[in-house]
Amino acid sequence: MSQPEMQPEVPRPDGGGGGGGQGEGAGAGAAGGGAADSRAGQDLTGRPFPLGDWGEPAERLDELYRWVEADALRTAEWYLTDRAWKRRGARLLRLGSALGAVAGAALPLLDLTSKADAAVDGIAPWGYLALLLAVACVGCDRYFGLTSGWIRDVATAQAVQRRLQVLQFDWASESVREVLGPTEGTASEAAERCLGVLRKFSEDVTELVRSETADWMVEFRSGPAPLVMQSSVAAGARPEGPPPGRFPMPPGARPNMPRQRPPDAR
Repeated sequence: MSQPEMQPEVPRPDGGGGGGGQGEGAGAGAAGGGAADSRAGQDLTGRPFPLGDWGEPAERLDELYRWVEADALRTAEWYLTDRAWKRRGARLLRLGSALGAVAGAALPLLDLTSKADAAVDGIAPWGYLALLLAVACVGCDRYFGLTSGWIRDVATAQAVQRRLQVLQFDWASESVREVLGPTEGTASEAAERCLGVLRKFSEDVTELVRSETADWMVEFRSGPAPLVMQSSVAAGARPEGPPPGRFPMPPGARPNMPRQRPPDAR
């Protein structure tokens, strides 16, 4: 972008763009914020790529930047919303397990030390029930993956936000380079460089979501629920390797071919 009018505009904190499009940028930001709030509880589905006229590359790049930024904010908001109910459930189960453990240890001791008191006589079995409740709370947390899911959601949301901050500074650097720094290449090369920054950011966010999904799949497969499914799949799978009754050959050994009888002399 060798001309000043071809530079990408950096979105300001108030939501306005540059030039005469400040009112339109603020209105679009408000509408986008309302749409993001309405999509908070939905899944992370893809959105159509914004199509437009490339006759004004600066406005087009600014629109793509806003689209990419809004998608990243929607992803982080989805993970922060998803972690809310997991956090509440995990805290309740942890509180139940702690109370059950304390009650399970205190009630039998109280029964032993207060034999003369008829009010606390025979409360030891309730301590065993409290221990069973504590174990059940820990098992439910492990089975449903509340604590681990809570941690994954927080980690993924923070990773997306950190990557978004990197994009914002990279985009500002590209804009300042065209205004203050020396001109590098043509306008098409500068536009291609800006598109590369946006594409790299989108790929990084997609990789973060894919990594979190892969961790969830690994945890789900290692849990107690799918063991029956894994055993049935393993039983129905075709065994690999040599058939039973034959020993594998050592590495580097050549198979012995059966000898053939020489032809009869005529």
